[in-house]
Amino acid sequence: MNISEWRDHAMRKLADTTETAALDAELLLAGVLGQSRAWLRSHGDTALSPADRDTLQSWLEQRCDHVPLAYLTGEQAFWTLTLTVTPGTLVPRPETEHLVEQALTRIPPDTPIDVADLGTGSGAVALAIASERPQAQVVATDLSEAALAVARDNAKRLGISNVRFRHGDWFDALPGMRFAVIASNPPYVEAGFTGLDTTLRHEPRDALAAGDDGLDDIRRIVATAGANLRAGGHLLLEHGHRQGPAVSGILLAANFQAVDTIPDLAGHDRITTAQWPGSSPD
Repeated sequence: MNISEWRDHAMRKLADTTETAALDAELLLAGVLGQSRAWLRSHGDTALSPADRDTLQSWLEQRCDHVPLAYLTGEQAFWTLTLTVTPGTLVPRPETEHLVEQALTRIPPDTPIDVADLGTGSGAVALAIASERPQAQVVATDLSEAALAVARDNAKRLGISNVRFRHGDWFDALPGMRFAVIASNPPYVEAGFTGLDTTLRHEPRDALAAGDDGLDDIRRIVATAGANLRAGGHLLLEHGHRQGPAVSGILLAANFQAVDTIPDLAGHDRITTAQWPGSSPD
């Protein structure tokens, strides 16, 4: 079997699993063969070795069982970075790049400023911000030691040195520290969402689900964020596309100002931002 034949075979197998069957098939091939997708397309008649066919078949079966591609290849593109990911970390999503964009608008270039990323996972948000704002001092937290180990390794491999990592549950990891900008992509999936037992079942559940309405962790973050924000500091939260009004209400009830919900490229509510009372952070 050559590359083109296997790609066609994989596309047929994946058709009922994903809407991106062709892309997934090429990424599986690229991951096993260590080649670019462009190379694959120009070498379609290259025969696959028995060892490569065995690995590809194993990966294909796992992908058909909804194992994320990133867990098979061991990496995920995010922002301008290529991140190592493991089954102990949530796979970074393109939607979360909107959180980075909104954070960067509140972090002046070439200005020392303190930033926190709560629940960093693989380090995606913290490392993207730090790479774009080298004068910022970013602190990334996570309750999972395994996730922090992945994030630290990503920072080292990418040569990003302006990020520190803290272990702990939300603000418990940041006692006495205040920030001009705090960003978080916390768990926000409703506990009863069927995808937790189907398409999302291979990802860490505690990084996805947050109570019956998906807002338990957002409530906890908002309730204590004021103690860790400078006057005029900004809090940015990613959330589900139906949760914008509820998140705005939680922020307003906690005395936040300038509350604003920002849609993603599909027009769905995705990021809600707010400001702690007071003058602009120093």
